[in-house]
Amino acid sequence: MPANPPEIVLGVTGGIAAYKAAELASRLMQDGARVTAVLTKAAERFIGATTFEALTGRPVHRDLFEPREHFQGEHIGLARRAHLLVVAPASADFLAKAACGLADDLLSTLVLAVTCPVLMAPAMNSEMWAKPAVQRNVARLREDGIAIIEPGSGWLSCGQTGPGRMAEPSVILARIHQTLAEWPPVEPPA
Repeated sequence: MPANPPEIVLGVTGGIAAYKAAELASRLMQDGARVTAVLTKAAERFIGATTFEALTGRPVHRDLFEPREHFQGEHIGLARRAHLLVVAPASADFLAKAACGLADDLLSTLVLAVTCPVLMAPAMNSEMWAKPAVQRNVARLREDGIAIIEPGSGWLSCGQTGPGRMAEPSVILARIHQTLAEWPPVEPPA
């Protein structure tokens, strides 16, 4: 990590892999990062905001129209202070939204508002991951400059084994360290 603690926004979308995002938040905090979690409504069906608030010591953000820190909206306040946006897990739905530039919730709006690097760690069923539409969305995101952390292969919650398993937190953490080392963070505008 850089000498000054980086501001990392951790976006969590719906999927069983959301439990791994809690470990990622914990490890980032242990490394000295400042972490703010943004949960989608679907993510809250899998993991609670209280978990991330306890791990990060900060409020969880989930509503585009509920300003807590920035009078123009959280998508502006969070985007301006972020050195890195990490979406883990990134569901098929979220990948599609981001690839099309849709902004109908706080996290999808943040993807459009940030000027910092964006990392996404997809997680989904093997058949979903293999679909041409998902692969087109991933290719489009890469073309747009978003880094994709490839899912691993292994046991999936649907009872099958194959690709689509979210990368382990240690793999994502290593990519975060690499990204922050390669991208010299500058202080976001006030």
